Amino acid sequence: MKTPLICCTLLIAALQTTQAQKPDTAQLLVHYKFSHVRDTTNREHPYTENMVLIVGKNAGAYKSYDKQLQDALFKKQVQEQLANSADGHVNIQRRSSGSGAEYYQFPNEKKLVRKEPLLFNNYLLTEALPAINWKISGDTATFGGLHCQKATAHFKGRDYTAWFSPDLPLHLGPWKLNGLPGVIVEAYDSKKEVDFKFDGIEKAVISTKKDDHPANPASDNQGRMAVMIGMDDTDGDPNIIQIPTKAIKTNEKEFANLQEAMRKDPNAFAQSMVNAQSAGQSGSRPAPKIDVRIGPPLVINNPIELPEKK
Repeated sequence: MKTPLICCTLLIAALQTTQAQKPDTAQLLVHYKFSHVRDTTNREHPYTENMVLIVGKNAGAYKSYDKQLQDALFKKQVQEQLANSADGHVNIQRRSSGSGAEYYQFPNEKKLVRKEPLLFNNYLLTEALPAINWKISGDTATFGGLHCQKATAHFKGRDYTAWFSPDLPLHLGPWKLNGLPGVIVEAYDSKKEVDFKFDGIEKAVISTKKDDHPANPASDNQGRMAVMIGMDDTDGDPNIIQIPTKAIKTNEKEFANLQEAMRKDPNAFAQSMVNAQSAGQSGSRPAPKIDVRIGPPLVINNPIELPEKK
């Protein structure tokens, strides 16, 4: 259970302070129970995930809270095994938890940056922050001690209801939702097929202890580097809002081509990535052979973004 937060004048003033956007320091964490009916033939079992919106002074980052916790645990386990291993060998079975997609909103620049993972790499896609034609009503409600107001809009093929808090005066929200005079703390479409359900709000705690956030990659006790496949490239506090620096910039068309190549032949796609990385390292050994096993494709007949009816 997340700690409820009652707004105060000092917090509101801090949110309104003008400061450079990159990197930005988190002020609040808004938690959501995200639910999405991906398969309309199986409505009883929607996709669910714990998500978090990291609210800064000028920017926001929406990402998987499940993955954030799992990554932190995995890094700690790797560090502990490396410290106690005579030969640098690490044997940890890592659970796959949470999606890797992240959304970075920059309202002042009207910019949205999306991070998408694909096998061993992360990719960055930049687009204009969507302009949503919200209609604000006089209806009010309280979420976690926050006074909120209701708004509705049609967006990406769905009719959304959103609850936003004017006491948190940043035009941010979960996923791509934005543009209201306050942070969106809950939103859902008219069919409840997509639901960003409020699950708590708390002040961000930024650690100043270096030991709390070991660097990635990690160095073992013989000077070698332990590469953590699929991990985020942020070395510091996860509550610092910063676009991943090691992700590969691309566009929608190129990324779609990469996804299609992976679907057609996962092993060939993975091997080409490993070969390219090995070729770029001076004095490196020949690239290892890769055997990738990908499960059956997910049934998604109801994507979060629907085509508009003509």
